[in-house]
Amino acid sequence: MKLFLISIICLLLAACVAPRPDPSILDTAEAAIQAAEAAGGDEFAPVEMRFAREKFASAQKGMEKQKYDVAVYLMEEAEINAELAIEKSRTAKSRRRANEQRKKNQELDEKLRATFGDEFK
Repeated sequence: MKLFLISIICLLLAACVAPRPDPSILDTAEAAIQAAEAAGGDEFAPVEMRFAREKFASAQKGMEKQKYDVAVYLMEEAEINAELAIEKSRTAKSRRRANEQRKKNQELDEKLRATFGDEFK
């Protein structure tokens, strides 16, 4: 009876242990961070990049300590922060291009007004 109870307890404890996640989750998060770097995340979204790197490093430590649930959660957060950095970079680049175009339009408008006077509208 005692052996039966011990084996049941061992089975229950084994069932509570989180299974090791697929290693591709590490690759996915790391690829997202690299994509964010390539998109200009360090320049346009430094806070999100720092968060992504910190969470990625913490997740790697969690994997080493076999805290798989926490590691998976942190990997997902790292990936989300990297994706946010990509989008912020795209937005900032678009805003920069729009401002440059607005400035060119103003210069052209001024040249046309100087050439044709107020008749140009």
